[in-house]
Amino acid sequence: MRVMGLDALDRLADEIDHVGLERVMVLCSPGRRELAETVAALLGSRAVALHPHARMHVPTESAAEAQRRAKEVNADGCVAVGGGSAIGLGKIVALKYGLPVIAVPTTYAGSEMTPVWGLTENGVKRTGRDPRVLPVSVLYDPALTLALPTAVSATSGMNAIAHAVEALYAPDASPVIDLMAEEGVRALAAALPDIVADGADLDARARAQYGAWLCGACLGATTMSLHHKLCHSLGGTLDLPHAPTHTVVLPHALAYNQEAAPKAVTALGRALGTSADPAAYLWDLAGRLGAPRSLRELGMAEGDIDRIVQVTLANPYANPREVTAEGLGRLLHAAWSGRPPAS
Repeated sequence: MRVMGLDALDRLADEIDHVGLERVMVLCSPGRRELAETVAALLGSRAVALHPHARMHVPTESAAEAQRRAKEVNADGCVAVGGGSAIGLGKIVALKYGLPVIAVPTTYAGSEMTPVWGLTENGVKRTGRDPRVLPVSVLYDPALTLALPTAVSATSGMNAIAHAVEALYAPDASPVIDLMAEEGVRALAAALPDIVADGADLDARARAQYGAWLCGACLGATTMSLHHKLCHSLGGTLDLPHAPTHTVVLPHALAYNQEAAPKAVTALGRALGTSADPAAYLWDLAGRLGAPRSLRELGMAEGDIDRIVQVTLANPYANPREVTAEGLGRLLHAAWSGRPPAS
């Protein structure tokens, strides 16, 4: 079930009833505790615990703590409030105990639309797919994104665009996914500049949620390629911030693949309203949004590049163009320095 629009949060109790939950644990990151407390209050006695300890990239120790807490309170479901960190933590609880997850997203990450889980242990992020972790209900309320700073909104939206870009050249893409991906990119690329111009623009935030929903669904339905594998390596190994890392890497990974993915390039050209190079357009869009455009800005040292090349190459994955150490090194040097993308 997907509920979209202003005051969607008011439907939470109905969704809890529909799923048949009676003992719910509310999950969030520390910064979303106030909203999570509001959510718990809406549920009354059915909210048996508030766990405000979600962390980026879902470290194993954080996952184990949440799983223990769910068992202690005998939870029969989770409500994950926030972005990919909270929803990702809810998925890991679901993976262990099979508890249904209801998501209340406050960013544009799109994790709520996928059966993909992620876990980071000893600097290595691994992912998997399991239908049990796909949230059974999602409430999209644009008012809940008003507290998301415009800078974070920009990188979160670029992260969502990355899902759709890779879906367009995925080995298991389909005509329906192609349409969804193109529309998702179109909606977000138009909404994000409006959000940066006026963070209180509810119409723009609603359009961004619509785009994020489409892009997240594309992520859930296809196999991701170089961009996501590289971001997982950077995040798991160096603990770089999730959405900003996707924002920086996206134009460079797309440039690397463009010659081998002409249909994706054509679709992106339509979505972005430009006949120019879509990788260059997305790099320029990030600049116009005031988003970071270099891995150096995010705290990565140039000396880490060779390490990330090796980590990324260690696990084979589908990609429209062969990934080589030399090509990946060039990509990372450009992304690290903030140079415009080049194929």
